[in-house]
Amino acid sequence: MKKRLILWEIGSYVWIAMAGSALHFSFELSDFWTPLAFLSSVNESTWEHLKMYFWPGLVYALVQYTYTRDIANNYWLAKLASLIALPLGVIVSFYGYLSISIPIYGKGFFEYDIATMFFGLTLASVVAYKIMVRPQFNRPSKRLIITGYVSLVFMFSTFTFYPPKMFLFENYFGYVYSGEYGILEDYEPYRVFKKK
Repeated sequence: MKKRLILWEIGSYVWIAMAGSALHFSFELSDFWTPLAFLSSVNESTWEHLKMYFWPGLVYALVQYTYTRDIANNYWLAKLASLIALPLGVIVSFYGYLSISIPIYGKGFFEYDIATMFFGLTLASVVAYKIMVRPQFNRPSKRLIITGYVSLVFMFSTFTFYPPKMFLFENYFGYVYSGEYGILEDYEPYRVFKKK
C-alpha cells in the first residue's frame, strides 16, 4: 500500500514539474490567446508561477483518486493540503533566498528559482503522503474540504484577470517589479521566443 502511494506521489512530482514548465511558455506560444490565461503563466509574477503548478496538481489529484482511493486514507484532505503546501513552499523558499541573494549580488539566480519549484513539489508530495497513510480523520468536515477546493479554483481562475495590487501579483521580470499586473498590454519586451 505505502509503496503504491509513494509511486503515485513521485508521479505527481514529475507530472507537475513537466506540465507546469510547459504552462510557463504556453501563453506566449499561443500568441497570447486570452482563454489560455486561465491555465498559463501570463507574466513573471510569483502568483502566475504558482498557478502553473496548481492546475496540473488538481488534474493529477482527480486522476489519482481513481487508482488509490482503496488504499489512501483522508484522500481529498491530503490533496488539498498538498495543493496548499506547494505554493507556500515555493513562496517561502523563493523570497527566502532572494532576501539573501539580492542584497549581496543585486539579483536572483535561475538555478535557485528552479530549486524553489523542486522544494515546493517535494513538500507537497511529502504532505500528501503523510496524510494519506494516517488513520482516517473525523475532521475537517467534507464541507470545509470542498470549500478549500472551491476557494483555490476561484483564486487561480480569477486573480489573473482581476489581480490584487500587491507584490505577489506584480510582474517581476528580471527580479525588478514593473508595476504591471495580470495580462499585460505589451509582451514584446518579455518574449522568450522571438518572432522571425
